[in-house]
Amino acid sequence: MNKVITFIMAGGKGERLYPLTKDRTKPAVPFGGIYRIIDFTLSNCINSDLRNIYILTQYKSASLNRHIRLGWNIFSSELGEHIDILPAQQRVGESWYLGTADAIYQNLYLLDIDKPKEVLILAGDHVYKMNYYSMIDFHRYRDADLTVGVVEVDKDKAGQFGVLEVDSEGNVIGFQEKPSLAKTIPSKPDKIYASMGIYVFKYPTLQQELQGDTKDPESAHDFGKNIIPHMLKKGLKITAHNFIDENKKEAKYWRDIGTIDAYYDANMDLVQIDPVFNLYDKHWPIRTYQEQFPSAKTVFAGGENSDRIGLVLDSLISSGCIVSGGKVQNSILSPNVRINSFSEVYNSILMEGVRVGRHSKIKRAIIDKDVNIPEGAVIGYNIEEDRKRFTVSESGIVVVEKRADLK
Repeated sequence: MNKVITFIMAGGKGERLYPLTKDRTKPAVPFGGIYRIIDFTLSNCINSDLRNIYILTQYKSASLNRHIRLGWNIFSSELGEHIDILPAQQRVGESWYLGTADAIYQNLYLLDIDKPKEVLILAGDHVYKMNYYSMIDFHRYRDADLTVGVVEVDKDKAGQFGVLEVDSEGNVIGFQEKPSLAKTIPSKPDKIYASMGIYVFKYPTLQQELQGDTKDPESAHDFGKNIIPHMLKKGLKITAHNFIDENKKEAKYWRDIGTIDAYYDANMDLVQIDPVFNLYDKHWPIRTYQEQFPSAKTVFAGGENSDRIGLVLDSLISSGCIVSGGKVQNSILSPNVRINSFSEVYNSILMEGVRVGRHSKIKRAIIDKDVNIPEGAVIGYNIEEDRKRFTVSESGIVVVEKRADLK
């Protein structure tokens, strides 16, 4: 009866990440060269010894389904483990998933079969390291009906999050959705508790609350907007669990990379001399699916009176990349990228299969998969010209969509 069932919400459109989400759901967006965003949540599950996982999908899920099938088929059904994808399928009515709570409600029959003690609900679109079992143990110790994962955030950023109001003992006494004036942490008047979108429910409580919510015609069927406020009105016990970071850096690392600028910044974190997010910790590995490519390679060492040098500085270079007489600095090259002679790539993210033609110049750009940059192209140097052809973020990051024709 100590079994924990995990649901990962992976059906979001990720509209603010467009055009990276033009052909894929947000959790399937590539990140850090070789990963997908969902790999961080899944790796946390494995490192937390949670091996009964359902992934809820809905929006443009083909690439996510393929990634899970190829890269995460590591569970043993003989040992009672599983990772299953649950697409929206109109199981209990004529609608698809109407919200986070409704997505779980439409799959309650699985919990009736599994009969877990607790249900862990996670978002599949954040980058962080966390031992979920520490939160589950805390939930059991406090004998809570619901425990919400929270992270401390500066109060001036409250408008970006769901904010929990807590008492001196860490019990949740109020919830505000993206407030302009938020309730702060009792001992820290300049900080708020932002919801991480992580919930641990007692199974009977979850079942009861979801069944009640589905009967409310005014509900948005969302955990933050509806379920938590309703539970507070009923006087059920909700506790807040402060994020314990397994990243082992001075500052806690949790990123909601919901915009192009946030996505770009989180990637650029990784190429710093001392990255704030550590991918190299053998005690908390981040795993993924990797195709078979040869080792990365640089070509041409220059010579007397020659500036044809394959040069890579302060960058992440994935397998299969060839830097042939071009220069790459402060950038991330995903697998199978080709940089040709006399081209320059600065402060950019190039996804799998990108080809950069000779004499091209790229700066502060995100180039999605399988784009051929023609010879002599210039991207990121004239934002007004770039706006005519590409998506440009608020901070001036140029995004070239997947398989774009740049003739």
